[in-house]
Amino acid sequence: MNGTPGTEIDVIVVGAGPTGLLLAGDLAAAGLEVALVERRPHETSNLVRAFAVHARTLELLDARDLADELVKRGTALTRLNLFSKLSLDLSRLRSRFPFVLITPQYEVEQLLERRAVAAGVRFLYDTELRGLRQDADSVTAEVTGPDGAPEELRARYLVGADGVRSAVRRTLGVPFPGESVISSIMLADVRLTEPPEGALMASGTSDAFAFVVPFGDGWYRVGAWSRHRLVPDSEPVDFDEVRALTRTALGTDFGMHDARWLSRFHSDERQVPEYREGRVFLAGDAAHVHSPAGGQGMNTGLQDAANLSWKLAAVLRGEAPEPEVLLDSYHDERHPVGAMVLRSSGALIRLAMVHTPVMLAARALGTGLLNRIRPASAKAMGMVSGIGIAYAAGRGAHRLTGRRVPDLALAEGRLYELLREGAFVLVAPRGGAAPDVPTAPGRVIRASWANATRRETLLVRPDGYIAWAGSGS
Repeated sequence: MNGTPGTEIDVIVVGAGPTGLLLAGDLAAAGLEVALVERRPHETSNLVRAFAVHARTLELLDARDLADELVKRGTALTRLNLFSKLSLDLSRLRSRFPFVLITPQYEVEQLLERRAVAAGVRFLYDTELRGLRQDADSVTAEVTGPDGAPEELRARYLVGADGVRSAVRRTLGVPFPGESVISSIMLADVRLTEPPEGALMASGTSDAFAFVVPFGDGWYRVGAWSRHRLVPDSEPVDFDEVRALTRTALGTDFGMHDARWLSRFHSDERQVPEYREGRVFLAGDAAHVHSPAGGQGMNTGLQDAANLSWKLAAVLRGEAPEPEVLLDSYHDERHPVGAMVLRSSGALIRLAMVHTPVMLAARALGTGLLNRIRPASAKAMGMVSGIGIAYAAGRGAHRLTGRRVPDLALAEGRLYELLREGAFVLVAPRGGAAPDVPTAPGRVIRASWANATRRETLLVRPDGYIAWAGSGS
Protein backbone atom coordinates (compact mmCIF):
# COMPACT_ATOMS: atom_id res chain seq x y z
CA MET A 1 0.00 0.00 0.00
CA ASN A 2 3.02 2.26 0.41
CA GLY A 3 1.32 4.00 3.30
CA THR A 4 4.28 5.08 5.40
CA PRO A 5 3.98 8.24 7.52
CA GLY A 6 6.12 10.10 5.02
CA THR A 7 3.87 9.38 2.06
CA GLU A 8 3.04 12.56 0.16
CA ILE A 9 -0.74 12.57 -0.15
CA ASP A 10 -2.74 15.76 -0.44
CA VAL A 11 -6.14 14.35 0.52
CA ILE A 12 -7.37 11.02 1.87
CA VAL A 13 -11.01 10.37 1.00
CA VAL A 14 -12.70 7.63 3.02
CA GLY A 15 -15.67 6.02 1.29
CA ALA A 16 -16.06 5.09 -2.39
CA GLY A 17 -19.75 5.85 -2.75
CA PRO A 18 -20.97 8.61 -5.08
CA THR A 19 -19.89 11.44 -2.74
CA GLY A 20 -16.36 10.13 -2.24
CA LEU A 21 -15.89 9.23 -5.90
CA LEU A 22 -16.91 12.68 -7.17
CA LEU A 23 -14.76 14.44 -4.58
CA ALA A 24 -11.69 12.28 -5.21
CA GLY A 25 -12.07 12.64 -8.97
CA ASP A 26 -12.31 16.43 -8.72
CA LEU A 27 -9.21 16.68 -6.55
CA ALA A 28 -7.15 14.39 -8.76
CA ALA A 29 -8.32 16.26 -11.86
CA ALA A 30 -6.98 19.42 -10.17
CA GLY A 31 -3.53 17.83 -10.07
CA LEU A 32 -3.54 16.68 -6.44
CA GLU A 33 -2.44 13.36 -4.96
CA VAL A 34 -5.52 11.56 -3.67
CA ALA A 35 -5.95 8.22 -1.89
CA LEU A 36 -9.45 6.74 -1.73
CA VAL A 37 -9.95 4.30 1.15
CA GLU A 38 -12.88 1.88 0.90
CA ARG A 39 -13.79 -0.80 3.43
CA ARG A 40 -15.47 -3.04 0.85
CA PRO A 41 -13.57 -5.13 -1.70
CA HIS A 42 -13.68 -3.86 -5.26
CA GLU A 43 -16.69 -5.46 -6.89
CA THR A 44 -19.50 -4.34 -9.11
CA SER A 45 -22.70 -3.95 -7.11
CA ASN A 46 -26.21 -4.24 -8.50
CA LEU A 47 -27.80 -3.23 -5.18
CA VAL A 48 -30.04 -0.23 -5.81
CA ARG A 49 -29.89 2.07 -2.80
CA ALA A 50 -30.65 5.44 -4.41
CA PHE A 51 -32.30 5.79 -7.81
CA ALA A 52 -33.22 9.47 -8.31
CA VAL A 53 -30.82 11.98 -9.86
CA HIS A 54 -32.24 15.48 -9.71
CA ALA A 55 -31.72 18.40 -12.09
CA ARG A 56 -29.06 20.21 -10.05
CA THR A 57 -26.99 17.06 -9.68
CA LEU A 58 -27.22 16.47 -13.43
CA GLU A 59 -25.94 20.01 -13.98
CA LEU A 60 -22.93 19.25 -11.76
CA LEU A 61 -22.34 16.01 -13.65
CA ASP A 62 -22.62 18.00 -16.90
CA ALA A 63 -19.76 20.16 -15.63
CA ARG A 64 -17.76 16.90 -15.49
CA ASP A 65 -18.90 15.66 -18.94
CA LEU A 66 -20.87 12.77 -17.41
CA ALA A 67 -24.51 13.87 -17.53
CA ASP A 68 -25.37 13.04 -21.13
CA GLU A 69 -24.08 9.47 -20.80
CA LEU A 70 -25.97 8.97 -17.54
CA VAL A 71 -29.19 10.30 -19.05
CA LYS A 72 -28.91 7.71 -21.84
CA ARG A 73 -28.73 4.98 -19.20
CA GLY A 74 -31.76 6.09 -17.20
CA THR A 75 -35.41 7.07 -17.49
CA ALA A 76 -36.43 10.73 -17.38
CA LEU A 77 -39.62 11.45 -15.43
CA THR A 78 -41.20 14.85 -15.96
CA ARG A 79 -44.04 14.43 -13.48
CA LEU A 80 -44.30 13.41 -9.82
CA ASN A 81 -47.72 12.33 -8.55
CA LEU A 82 -48.03 12.64 -4.77
CA PHE A 83 -50.97 12.14 -2.40
CA SER A 84 -53.53 11.81 -5.21
CA LYS A 85 -54.08 15.55 -5.68
CA LEU A 86 -50.52 16.84 -6.11
CA SER A 87 -48.87 16.55 -9.51
CA LEU A 88 -45.55 18.37 -9.98
CA ASP A 89 -44.65 19.15 -13.60
CA LEU A 90 -40.84 19.04 -13.65
CA SER A 91 -40.75 20.07 -17.31
CA ARG A 92 -41.18 23.65 -16.04
CA LEU A 93 -37.78 23.59 -14.34
CA ARG A 94 -35.40 26.16 -15.85
CA SER A 95 -32.60 23.72 -16.46
CA ARG A 96 -31.05 21.74 -19.30
CA PHE A 97 -32.40 18.75 -17.36
CA PRO A 98 -36.09 19.49 -16.60
CA PHE A 99 -36.82 16.09 -15.09
CA VAL A 100 -35.76 13.63 -12.43
CA LEU A 101 -33.60 10.84 -13.85
CA ILE A 102 -34.38 7.38 -12.53
CA THR A 103 -31.25 5.26 -12.67
CA PRO A 104 -29.62 2.87 -10.19
CA GLN A 105 -26.97 4.33 -7.91
CA TYR A 106 -24.39 1.89 -9.26
CA GLU A 107 -24.69 3.54 -12.71
CA VAL A 108 -23.67 6.86 -11.14
CA GLU A 109 -20.82 5.17 -9.27
CA GLN A 110 -19.51 3.47 -12.41
CA LEU A 111 -19.19 6.79 -14.27
CA LEU A 112 -17.61 8.56 -11.30
CA GLU A 113 -15.19 5.70 -10.66
CA ARG A 114 -14.10 5.67 -14.30
CA ARG A 115 -13.40 9.40 -14.12
CA ALA A 116 -11.52 9.08 -10.83
CA VAL A 117 -9.34 6.28 -12.19
CA ALA A 118 -8.53 8.31 -15.30
CA ALA A 119 -7.61 11.31 -13.14
CA GLY A 120 -5.12 9.24 -11.13
CA VAL A 121 -6.89 8.55 -7.83
CA ARG A 122 -5.13 5.78 -5.87
CA PHE A 123 -7.81 3.29 -4.79
CA LEU A 124 -7.31 1.30 -1.59
CA TYR A 125 -10.14 -1.23 -1.52
CA ASP A 126 -10.67 -3.76 1.28
CA THR A 127 -9.01 -1.22 3.59
CA GLU A 128 -10.58 -0.17 6.88
CA LEU A 129 -10.01 2.99 8.89
CA ARG A 130 -9.02 2.21 12.49
CA GLY A 131 -7.93 5.56 13.87
CA LEU A 132 -7.14 9.22 13.16
CA ARG A 133 -4.84 11.82 14.60
CA GLN A 134 -4.20 15.40 13.54
CA ASP A 135 -1.47 17.95 14.03
CA ALA A 136 -0.98 21.48 12.74
CA ASP A 137 0.07 20.34 9.27
CA SER A 138 -1.41 16.93 8.53
CA VAL A 139 -3.83 14.10 9.26
CA THR A 140 -2.65 10.55 9.86
CA ALA A 141 -5.06 7.70 9.14
CA GLU A 142 -4.45 4.34 10.76
CA VAL A 143 -5.76 1.62 8.47
CA THR A 144 -5.70 -2.12 7.96
CA GLY A 145 -5.45 -3.49 4.45
CA PRO A 146 -6.52 -6.80 2.89
CA ASP A 147 -3.85 -8.73 4.82
CA GLY A 148 -4.99 -7.26 8.15
CA ALA A 149 -1.64 -5.59 8.81
CA PRO A 150 -1.81 -2.07 10.32
CA GLU A 151 -0.46 0.81 8.24
CA GLU A 152 -0.51 4.59 8.31
CA LEU A 153 -1.37 7.13 5.65
CA ARG A 154 -0.57 10.79 6.12
CA ALA A 155 -2.13 13.64 4.17
CA ARG A 156 -2.77 17.35 4.37
CA TYR A 157 -6.53 16.82 4.71
CA LEU A 158 -9.01 13.95 5.08
CA VAL A 159 -12.66 13.74 4.06
CA GLY A 160 -15.09 11.25 5.57
CA ALA A 161 -17.62 10.26 2.90
CA ASP A 162 -18.17 6.82 4.39
CA GLY A 163 -21.89 6.83 4.97
CA VAL A 164 -24.33 6.78 7.83
CA ARG A 165 -22.14 4.42 9.90
CA SER A 166 -19.08 6.59 9.21
CA ALA A 167 -15.87 5.31 10.79
CA VAL A 168 -14.40 8.80 10.35
CA ARG A 169 -17.22 10.40 12.34
CA ARG A 170 -17.05 7.71 15.00
CA THR A 171 -13.26 7.97 15.31
CA LEU A 172 -13.46 11.74 15.67
CA GLY A 173 -16.10 11.36 18.39
CA VAL A 174 -18.42 13.75 16.56
CA PRO A 175 -22.05 13.58 17.77
CA PHE A 176 -24.78 12.64 15.28
CA PRO A 177 -27.92 13.91 16.98
CA GLY A 178 -31.38 13.10 15.71
CA GLU A 179 -34.05 10.45 15.86
CA SER A 180 -35.65 7.59 13.99
CA VAL A 181 -38.57 8.93 11.93
CA ILE A 182 -40.14 5.81 10.50
CA SER A 183 -39.47 2.10 10.84
CA SER A 184 -40.30 -1.10 9.02
CA ILE A 185 -40.53 0.26 5.47
CA MET A 186 -40.65 -2.68 3.04
CA LEU A 187 -38.95 -2.46 -0.35
CA ALA A 188 -39.33 -4.69 -3.38
CA ASP A 189 -37.95 -4.62 -6.92
CA VAL A 190 -40.68 -6.10 -9.12
CA ARG A 191 -42.21 -6.45 -12.55
CA LEU A 192 -45.64 -4.90 -13.18
CA THR A 193 -48.36 -6.28 -15.44
CA GLU A 194 -50.27 -2.97 -15.46
CA PRO A 195 -47.65 -0.23 -14.82
CA PRO A 196 -48.58 3.41 -14.14
CA GLU A 197 -47.94 5.87 -16.94
CA GLY A 198 -44.29 6.90 -16.63
CA ALA A 199 -44.49 8.84 -13.38
CA LEU A 200 -43.38 8.36 -9.82
CA MET A 201 -46.45 7.66 -7.70
CA ALA A 202 -46.76 8.02 -3.94
CA SER A 203 -49.79 8.22 -1.70
CA GLY A 204 -51.32 6.81 1.45
CA THR A 205 -54.38 6.25 3.59
CA SER A 206 -54.90 6.30 7.33
CA ASP A 207 -53.36 2.82 7.56
CA ALA A 208 -50.64 2.62 4.93
CA PHE A 209 -48.60 4.40 2.29
CA ALA A 210 -46.74 3.19 -0.77
CA PHE A 211 -44.71 4.46 -3.72
CA VAL A 212 -43.85 3.06 -7.15
CA VAL A 213 -40.82 4.19 -9.19
CA PRO A 214 -39.87 2.86 -12.65
CA PHE A 215 -36.23 2.01 -13.29
CA GLY A 216 -36.77 2.09 -17.06
CA ASP A 217 -35.57 -1.45 -17.72
CA GLY A 218 -38.88 -3.13 -16.94
CA TRP A 219 -38.26 -3.20 -13.18
CA TYR A 220 -39.98 -1.04 -10.57
CA ARG A 221 -39.04 -0.16 -7.01
CA VAL A 222 -42.03 -0.43 -4.67
CA GLY A 223 -42.01 0.82 -1.11
CA ALA A 224 -44.80 0.02 1.36
CA TRP A 225 -45.47 0.75 5.05
CA SER A 226 -48.19 -0.24 7.49
CA ARG A 227 -49.02 1.68 10.62
CA HIS A 228 -50.13 -1.55 12.28
CA ARG A 229 -47.10 -3.74 11.63
CA LEU A 230 -43.85 -2.21 12.83
CA VAL A 231 -41.26 -4.95 13.15
CA PRO A 232 -37.43 -5.00 13.29
CA ASP A 233 -35.44 -4.56 10.07
CA SER A 234 -34.32 -8.17 10.38
CA GLU A 235 -37.87 -9.46 9.97
CA PRO A 236 -38.33 -11.13 6.52
CA VAL A 237 -40.51 -9.32 4.01
CA ASP A 238 -43.67 -11.08 2.80
CA PHE A 239 -44.26 -10.20 -0.86
CA ASP A 240 -48.01 -10.74 -0.45
CA GLU A 241 -47.97 -8.09 2.29
CA VAL A 242 -46.23 -5.63 -0.05
CA ARG A 243 -48.92 -6.22 -2.66
CA ALA A 244 -51.74 -5.83 -0.14
CA LEU A 245 -50.36 -2.59 1.29
CA THR A 246 -49.82 -1.15 -2.18
CA ARG A 247 -53.46 -1.88 -3.03
CA THR A 248 -54.55 -0.19 0.19
CA ALA A 249 -52.43 2.93 -0.39
CA LEU A 250 -52.64 3.34 -4.19
CA GLY A 251 -55.83 1.48 -5.05
CA THR A 252 -54.02 -1.16 -7.11
CA ASP A 253 -50.91 -3.31 -6.95
CA PHE A 254 -50.37 -2.85 -10.73
CA GLY A 255 -50.16 -6.62 -11.11
CA MET A 256 -46.74 -6.79 -9.46
CA HIS A 257 -44.88 -10.10 -9.73
CA ASP A 258 -41.42 -11.70 -9.93
CA ALA A 259 -39.84 -9.84 -6.99
CA ARG A 260 -36.06 -10.09 -7.43
CA TRP A 261 -35.18 -8.33 -4.17
CA LEU A 262 -37.00 -7.72 -0.87
CA SER A 263 -35.77 -5.75 2.12
CA ARG A 264 -36.90 -3.80 5.17
CA PHE A 265 -35.34 -0.65 6.63
CA HIS A 266 -35.89 2.25 8.98
CA SER A 267 -35.21 5.92 8.39
CA ASP A 268 -33.41 8.37 10.68
CA GLU A 269 -33.08 12.15 10.67
CA ARG A 270 -29.60 13.12 11.88
CA GLN A 271 -27.00 15.80 11.21
CA VAL A 272 -23.59 16.54 12.67
CA PRO A 273 -23.22 19.97 14.31
CA GLU A 274 -20.06 20.78 12.33
CA TYR A 275 -18.98 19.60 8.89
CA ARG A 276 -15.34 20.43 9.66
CA GLU A 277 -13.13 19.24 12.51
CA GLY A 278 -9.67 20.74 11.99
CA ARG A 279 -8.21 19.06 8.91
CA VAL A 280 -11.05 16.56 8.63
CA PHE A 281 -14.32 17.17 6.77
CA LEU A 282 -17.55 15.18 6.66
CA ALA A 283 -19.73 14.91 3.56
CA GLY A 284 -22.77 13.02 2.35
CA ASP A 285 -24.46 10.55 4.69
CA ALA A 286 -21.51 10.79 7.08
CA ALA A 287 -22.69 14.36 7.78
CA HIS A 288 -26.46 14.07 7.38
CA VAL A 289 -29.09 11.39 6.93
CA HIS A 290 -32.81 11.79 6.39
CA SER A 291 -35.91 10.08 5.08
CA PRO A 292 -35.87 8.82 1.47
CA ALA A 293 -38.87 11.00 0.62
CA GLY A 294 -37.99 13.23 -2.31
CA GLY A 295 -34.98 11.12 -3.28
CA GLN A 296 -32.54 13.79 -2.08
CA GLY A 297 -29.93 11.72 -0.22
CA MET A 298 -27.39 10.87 -2.92
CA ASN A 299 -28.00 14.24 -4.57
CA THR A 300 -27.22 16.22 -1.42
CA GLY A 301 -24.00 14.25 -0.93
CA LEU A 302 -22.84 14.84 -4.50
CA GLN A 303 -23.55 18.55 -4.09
CA ASP A 304 -21.54 18.53 -0.83
CA ALA A 305 -18.61 17.08 -2.75
CA ALA A 306 -18.86 19.64 -5.55
CA ASN A 307 -18.84 22.46 -2.98
CA LEU A 308 -15.85 21.15 -1.05
CA SER A 309 -13.60 19.92 -3.86
CA TRP A 310 -12.76 23.25 -5.49
CA LYS A 311 -12.14 24.87 -2.11
CA LEU A 312 -9.71 22.16 -1.01
CA ALA A 313 -7.98 22.36 -4.40
CA ALA A 314 -7.59 26.14 -4.18
CA VAL A 315 -6.07 25.90 -0.68
CA LEU A 316 -3.72 23.03 -1.52
CA ARG A 317 -2.49 24.80 -4.66
CA GLY A 318 -1.81 27.97 -2.69
CA GLU A 319 -4.41 30.01 -4.58
CA ALA A 320 -6.65 31.02 -1.65
CA PRO A 321 -5.69 34.33 0.01
CA GLU A 322 -7.67 33.36 3.13
CA PRO A 323 -7.51 29.54 3.19
CA GLU A 324 -9.21 29.02 6.55
CA VAL A 325 -12.10 31.29 5.63
CA LEU A 326 -12.56 29.43 2.36
CA LEU A 327 -12.48 26.00 4.04
CA ASP A 328 -14.88 27.14 6.76
CA SER A 329 -17.31 28.26 4.06
CA TYR A 330 -17.95 24.58 3.24
CA HIS A 331 -19.77 24.15 6.57
CA ASP A 332 -21.31 27.62 6.36
CA GLU A 333 -22.88 26.87 2.98
CA ARG A 334 -23.69 23.17 3.13
CA HIS A 335 -24.88 22.72 6.73
CA PRO A 336 -28.00 24.89 6.15
CA VAL A 337 -28.71 22.90 2.98
CA GLY A 338 -28.48 19.63 4.89
CA ALA A 339 -30.84 21.02 7.53
CA MET A 340 -33.28 22.13 4.82
CA VAL A 341 -33.26 18.65 3.26
CA LEU A 342 -33.97 17.13 6.69
CA ARG A 343 -36.97 19.45 7.05
CA SER A 344 -38.38 18.96 3.54
CA SER A 345 -37.93 15.17 3.38
CA GLY A 346 -39.25 14.93 6.94
CA ALA A 347 -42.31 16.95 6.00
CA LEU A 348 -43.01 14.64 3.05
CA ILE A 349 -42.72 11.45 5.10
CA ARG A 350 -44.88 12.90 7.87
CA LEU A 351 -47.51 13.90 5.31
CA ALA A 352 -47.50 10.32 4.08
CA MET A 353 -47.98 9.05 7.65
CA VAL A 354 -50.99 11.19 8.67
CA HIS A 355 -53.97 9.06 9.62
CA THR A 356 -56.70 11.03 11.39
CA PRO A 357 -59.62 12.25 9.27
CA VAL A 358 -58.79 15.87 10.11
CA MET A 359 -55.14 15.52 9.08
CA LEU A 360 -56.05 13.60 5.91
CA ALA A 361 -58.46 16.37 4.96
CA ALA A 362 -55.81 19.01 5.70
CA ARG A 363 -53.30 17.13 3.53
CA ALA A 364 -55.76 16.95 0.65
CA LEU A 365 -56.50 20.68 0.96
CA GLY A 366 -52.85 21.68 1.21
CA THR A 367 -51.64 19.56 -1.70
CA GLY A 368 -54.58 20.72 -3.79
CA LEU A 369 -53.67 24.36 -3.16
CA LEU A 370 -50.00 23.67 -3.89
CA ASN A 371 -51.05 22.11 -7.18
CA ARG A 372 -52.98 25.24 -8.20
CA ILE A 373 -50.60 27.97 -6.97
CA ARG A 374 -47.76 27.92 -9.50
CA PRO A 375 -45.23 30.03 -7.51
CA ALA A 376 -45.61 27.68 -4.55
CA SER A 377 -45.25 24.53 -6.65
CA ALA A 378 -42.28 26.09 -8.48
CA LYS A 379 -40.57 26.76 -5.15
CA ALA A 380 -41.23 23.19 -4.01
CA MET A 381 -39.78 21.80 -7.24
CA GLY A 382 -36.77 24.11 -6.93
CA MET A 383 -35.94 22.81 -3.47
CA VAL A 384 -36.39 19.12 -4.28
CA SER A 385 -34.54 19.37 -7.61
CA GLY A 386 -31.77 21.47 -6.07
CA ILE A 387 -31.92 24.26 -8.63
CA GLY A 388 -33.62 26.56 -6.13
CA ILE A 389 -30.83 26.21 -3.56
CA ALA A 390 -28.72 29.32 -3.04
CA TYR A 391 -25.96 30.27 -0.61
CA ALA A 392 -26.09 33.28 1.69
CA ALA A 393 -24.22 36.33 0.40
CA GLY A 394 -22.43 38.90 2.49
CA ARG A 395 -23.91 42.25 3.42
CA GLY A 396 -23.96 44.62 0.45
CA ALA A 397 -23.44 41.84 -2.10
CA HIS A 398 -25.19 41.89 -5.45
CA ARG A 399 -28.61 40.21 -5.41
CA LEU A 400 -27.30 37.40 -7.67
CA THR A 401 -24.36 36.49 -5.44
CA GLY A 402 -24.67 32.95 -4.10
CA ARG A 403 -27.29 31.83 -6.60
CA ARG A 404 -26.99 28.80 -8.85
CA VAL A 405 -26.30 29.62 -12.49
CA PRO A 406 -28.20 27.88 -15.29
CA ASP A 407 -26.42 26.73 -18.43
CA LEU A 408 -25.81 30.14 -20.01
CA ALA A 409 -25.33 30.58 -23.73
CA LEU A 410 -21.91 32.18 -24.22
CA ALA A 411 -19.97 33.26 -27.29
CA GLU A 412 -17.46 30.54 -26.39
CA GLY A 413 -20.07 27.78 -25.92
CA ARG A 414 -22.21 26.51 -23.06
CA LEU A 415 -21.25 27.62 -19.54
CA TYR A 416 -21.19 24.09 -18.14
CA GLU A 417 -18.84 23.00 -20.90
CA LEU A 418 -16.43 25.73 -19.79
CA LEU A 419 -16.83 24.64 -16.15
CA ARG A 420 -15.33 21.28 -17.12
CA GLU A 421 -11.95 23.00 -16.80
CA GLY A 422 -12.48 23.16 -13.02
CA ALA A 423 -11.91 26.91 -13.07
CA PHE A 424 -13.87 30.08 -12.39
CA VAL A 425 -15.64 31.55 -15.42
CA LEU A 426 -15.89 35.32 -15.80
CA VAL A 427 -18.85 36.21 -18.00
CA ALA A 428 -18.72 39.82 -19.22
CA PRO A 429 -20.54 41.95 -21.82
CA ARG A 430 -19.24 41.60 -25.34
CA GLY A 431 -16.77 44.23 -26.47
CA GLY A 432 -16.58 45.92 -23.06
CA ALA A 433 -13.52 46.83 -21.05
CA ALA A 434 -12.11 44.19 -18.70
CA PRO A 435 -14.35 44.35 -15.60
CA ASP A 436 -12.88 45.12 -12.19
CA VAL A 437 -13.81 42.02 -10.17
CA PRO A 438 -12.44 40.57 -6.94
CA THR A 439 -9.50 38.20 -7.22
CA ALA A 440 -10.69 34.61 -7.61
CA PRO A 441 -8.95 31.82 -5.63
CA GLY A 442 -7.93 29.95 -8.76
CA ARG A 443 -7.69 30.11 -12.52
CA VAL A 444 -10.26 32.26 -14.35
CA ILE A 445 -11.61 31.58 -17.84
CA ARG A 446 -12.88 34.72 -19.55
CA ALA A 447 -16.05 34.48 -21.58
CA SER A 448 -18.72 36.77 -23.00
CA TRP A 449 -22.46 36.60 -23.48
CA ALA A 450 -23.77 35.12 -26.72
CA ASN A 451 -26.45 37.82 -26.56
CA ALA A 452 -24.70 41.13 -27.26
CA THR A 453 -27.37 43.09 -25.33
CA ARG A 454 -26.60 41.43 -21.98
CA ARG A 455 -24.75 43.90 -19.71
CA GLU A 456 -24.27 41.91 -16.46
CA THR A 457 -20.88 40.66 -15.35
CA LEU A 458 -20.78 37.36 -13.47
CA LEU A 459 -17.91 35.56 -11.78
CA VAL A 460 -19.06 31.94 -11.67
CA ARG A 461 -17.48 29.50 -9.20
CA PRO A 462 -16.30 26.05 -10.33
CA ASP A 463 -19.43 24.55 -8.71
CA GLY A 464 -21.75 26.73 -10.78
CA TYR A 465 -22.72 29.37 -8.19
CA ILE A 466 -22.16 33.11 -8.54
CA ALA A 467 -19.20 34.36 -6.54
CA TRP A 468 -19.62 37.98 -7.58
CA ALA A 469 -21.90 39.94 -9.88
CA GLY A 470 -22.09 43.47 -11.20
CA SER A 471 -23.99 45.55 -13.73
CA GLY A 472 -22.19 46.50 -16.92
CA SER A 473 -18.42 46.36 -17.23
